[in-house]
Amino acid sequence: MTKLKITLIALATAVPVLAFSLPSQASMSPYMRTALVDVCKAAMSNSLYKFNSTSKSYNLKDKTIALKVMCNGSDIISFAESHGAERTASKLQRSIGNVSIIDTVAITKLNVTFTE
Repeated sequence: MTKLKITLIALATAVPVLAFSLPSQASMSPYMRTALVDVCKAAMSNSLYKFNSTSKSYNLKDKTIALKVMCNGSDIISFAESHGAERTASKLQRSIGNVSIIDTVAITKLNVTFTE
């Protein structure tokens, strides 16, 4: 009976700690959210000038954007293509070059959801 009590006490103290620590890791700073939304909107615009100036203003490389950014649940290249932005989509596709499976697996994607 004492082992059961100890286990229940351990679980009762561990669950609140995990509940508070996990959401804080998943949230992003307002600056990062603004940067990602701006990059997604620039990719959607099909204007290479707008896309280049936005990515430079946040010091982001095209390859980093192409591999790590997700807009509204899809990768940024597919997102741009679905909005008819073929020029920005092809620019991002060219920036990737040759990607191996090892490169793709090691990447953590940043997802942002926004409305127009």
